[in-house]
Parts: sequence; C-alpha cells; structure tokens
Amino acid sequence: MNASINPELERVTAKAIRRLVPFLLLMYVLAFLDRANIGFAKQAFQLDTGVSNAAYAFGAGIFFIGYALFEVPSNLIMHRVGARAWMCRIMVTWGLVSAALMFVTGETSFYALRFLLGVAEAGFFPGVIYFLTKWFPVQRALA
Repeated sequence: MNASINPELERVTAKAIRRLVPFLLLMYVLAFLDRANIGFAKQAFQLDTGVSNAAYAFGAGIFFIGYALFEVPSNLIMHRVGARAWMCRIMVTWGLVSAALMFVTGETSFYALRFLLGVAEAGFFPGVIYFLTKWFPVQRALA
C-alpha cells in the first residue's frame, strides 16, 4: 500500500467498494444476460409470433443501432443530472421495455421494442465507469 494514502480515505474507499461493486456487478450481469437471452428465446419467440429468421436476426441487431446512437447523449445527460439518478432511469426504462417485449405480435413491434431497448440501455457501461470515478479518488487507482 502506498504510504501517501490517508488511512481514513482507505477505510472509506474500502466501504464504498463493499457497497457499490456487488450491486454494479449484478447490474452488469443482468445487462449481459439481457443481450444473450435473445438467442435463447429464438425458437419459442418465432413460434409465437411467426417472425422469420431474417426478421429475427435484424431485430436482434437493431438493438445495437439504438444503443450506439444514444450512448453519447445518454452520458451527456448523466453528467448533467447525476450518475445515481441516470443509472436508476436506465435500469427502470430498460426493465419496462424488456417486459414490453412480451406484447410483441410481429416484426414491426419487435423492431420497435428492440430499438427502444437499445436506447434505454444506452450509456450503461460508460455510466458505470463514470459512476465509479465519482466514488473513488485517482490516488486510489494509482496506488
């Protein structure tokens, strides 16, 4: 441990790590599962909705268009309103749009909701990184 680090700062940093990292890790795992589960649901989803293989592949990929288009604006807004409030918004809208996918009846609704899911989730990973930079001092990262 670097001798220049304040013991009080070290104690507070350790407490922040214990409280924040498990929750952020859970959020990251949920984000990974959300992206991966589209492949697991393919067969049942196609049987229920009649969506073709090509339409399903396009709908799975359109998520990343919404994510890429709105990642920078999402992070600019997060910087303005605060990481805690914005991460909460991301998680809530992400959950609502994910739940709305149960109402898909065809290709158009699938495309729209997959795009909206990307928009809702945009900025999540950079937001977590930004959030962590607000809780942990640079000296701690360099130690």
